[in-house]
Amino acid sequence: MMIIKNKILVEDDWQVLRLNDQETPENVVVAAGKVIVPLKVWLAQRDGLKQRDDLGVWFASDERSEELKEDVRKFQIIAVDFPKFSDGRGYSIAFNLRARLGFTGELRAIGDVLRDQLFYMQRVGFDAFAPRPDRDIHDALKGFEDFSEVYQTSFDKKLPLFRRAQRKGKSSVEVVNG
Repeated sequence: MMIIKNKILVEDDWQVLRLNDQETPENVVVAAGKVIVPLKVWLAQRDGLKQRDDLGVWFASDERSEELKEDVRKFQIIAVDFPKFSDGRGYSIAFNLRARLGFTGELRAIGDVLRDQLFYMQRVGFDAFAPRPDRDIHDALKGFEDFSEVYQTSFDKKLPLFRRAQRKGKSSVEVVNG
């Protein structure tokens, strides 16, 4: 499967573990290899899984980033699930993982991820995206080009546009790149 990572298409070598109706966070068997497990599985099986360096964690939209506070630096990948296009709680989870908890690894959006969201998702700290499989991933890449400038601050821009732009007739306005 292909994903978008740092605005390019790459082969995905991670598996996302989703529980079926018979499995619980306590009894599910986590296969060998690169696996992104639900946060509930990590919390339930932490003692048995903490020695593995090939695990990532994914958040459901109703979970809080603070639940991983003690372990956030252990993971090279954390994913946030978007159960439906209109559920925006994952944006807050991502922002908090980056800005408040200092997560520096890969932050991936999974689930109902569409082209229209990618530009905004990158603004809050996502750098990897697994678009819905029924959509054209090449078209999704164009979502990063939908806007040429942003006004508001976020994880990716620390200053608002009026602090970054040079104005005519103002020689003392600070111009900051980034």
